[in-house]
Amino acid sequence: MLAASGPTYDEELRCGAMGYRVVAGVDEAGRGPLAGPVVAAAVVFADAEAAASEPLLNDSKKLSPRQRERVYAHVIAAALSYGVARVDPDEIDRINILQASLAAMARAAATLDPLPNCVLVDGNHSPARHFPDPRPHIEPIVKGDGRCLSIAAASVIAKVTRDRLMVEYDAEYPEYGFAGHKGYPAQSHRDAIAEHGPCPIHRRSFRGVREHCE
Repeated sequence: MLAASGPTYDEELRCGAMGYRVVAGVDEAGRGPLAGPVVAAAVVFADAEAAASEPLLNDSKKLSPRQRERVYAHVIAAALSYGVARVDPDEIDRINILQASLAAMARAAATLDPLPNCVLVDGNHSPARHFPDPRPHIEPIVKGDGRCLSIAAASVIAKVTRDRLMVEYDAEYPEYGFAGHKGYPAQSHRDAIAEHGPCPIHRRSFRGVREHCE
């Protein structure tokens, strides 16, 4: 049973009562790092029972890495549909991190089958401009990853996917320690950039990286 303070399926049921048959929750991971992509995920659950059958399902930031892996496996098995999209550093530098995050969200939702006619998005910004017409009904929900089960599920899928990518990048660029800090601005990461300069997956428009670009 979910704790009273955890996410619920209420928002999905509310949208269903409004006539929306496919309600997706969408979230992203990786807005703050100095390196690597921003990754978004979209999740549709068939019903409340499927969504709530894993009591650990919550905002990914409230879970340990081991818990996130457990919830990730649950979501993959329980979801009616899920999708993932990424926006790489060169595009982040071109359009800025906010728009890159919103674009990733829209692209993740676009991979779902069936396509959602209602999208619940974590945060206070809408990715509407990044959806092709006809757009679904879109609702930003502030702190949605702690309130809405499908958004919480998307937060976990996005976080686990991105962390795995950064471990892969660590093998390619071992001098930066990506497996440990996942590209976030830890002091060890800043020191590595100062010593070695940026690598191809660094976000050159970000403070902490741009000072070291030639």
